Amino acid sequence: MTASAFGQGIDEFNRQQFYACHDTLEALWMESAEPEKTFYQGILQIAVACYHLENNNWRGAVILLGEGVRRLQHYQPDYEGINVTHLVGESLDLLNFLQNLDPQALPAVLEAMKSNQEHPHPHLDLSVPCRKSSKFIPFSKQLD
Repeated sequence: MTASAFGQGIDEFNRQQFYACHDTLEALWMESAEPEKTFYQGILQIAVACYHLENNNWRGAVILLGEGVRRLQHYQPDYEGINVTHLVGESLDLLNFLQNLDPQALPAVLEAMKSNQEHPHPHLDLSVPCRKSSKFIPFSKQLD
């Protein structure tokens, strides 16, 4: 697996193609060694949590969001070109929202979010293309 496979997984995640993202990142995760292995696993778990969420699986979403956040916390502020702090923050916001929601209300909440074209899913923000930890520079600042 190459950096292009990781880029493909990021693109799939951000286009909310969570099942495809799972397939792409799982292959990368299985071939990796630490510390990348745990990093990929954390993103993979958040992607699968979002997949569960879209399929009204409240329990699966809550469990995997928690596991993904736990794995990614040690990679903050950024790693492999990903703003991990932002991803962890968005994932925790979603986790807290779900934990305070009656699981029976999930289908109605998801439908309301879709009709308002709001998406409750985390997003993978890219920093400057880099390897491992480096100073995060938001993409909008790169264009200055």
